[in-house]
Amino acid sequence: MVPERIRQGATRPEVAPALFRLLAEAALSRAALDACGLPVAVADAAGSRPLTYVNQAFEAFFGYRAAEALGRPAQVLLAMDLARAEQLFREPAQSILLRAQRKDCALVHVEVSVGAVRGSDGRVTHWVLAFSDRTELEMLRERLDALGAAAGR
Repeated sequence: MVPERIRQGATRPEVAPALFRLLAEAALSRAALDACGLPVAVADAAGSRPLTYVNQAFEAFFGYRAAEALGRPAQVLLAMDLARAEQLFREPAQSILLRAQRKDCALVHVEVSVGAVRGSDGRVTHWVLAFSDRTELEMLRERLDALGAAAGR
């Protein structure tokens, strides 16, 4: 039986305090992710692991608006090497250095940190991916290698 105040459509926090608290926490979490300066994406753990969320830093760094990115698998969207992408999701709570492609087709070196989000039953429901640009570092490393090879001749 539904209480009278709920049947009448009451929307005050005292009607369902747990729901209001949950919604407030979800809004705070989303705002925190949006404010984060690092590109962050959330992928569904099911199927091809489509993206379900990208923050503003992801949009700016990779050049995809959220509407273009959502629903597409991260490894396809970013043209990641499939074997490396699979390794990324097989070994959570780690960082992997890989090459990705921006919307403008520019290749970038990124370090991707992945974390699993688990449901109440303990199964992985989503993956959180945080990207860190390592392009400049890799370019410097290549230059040093080239200098070392030239000096060794």
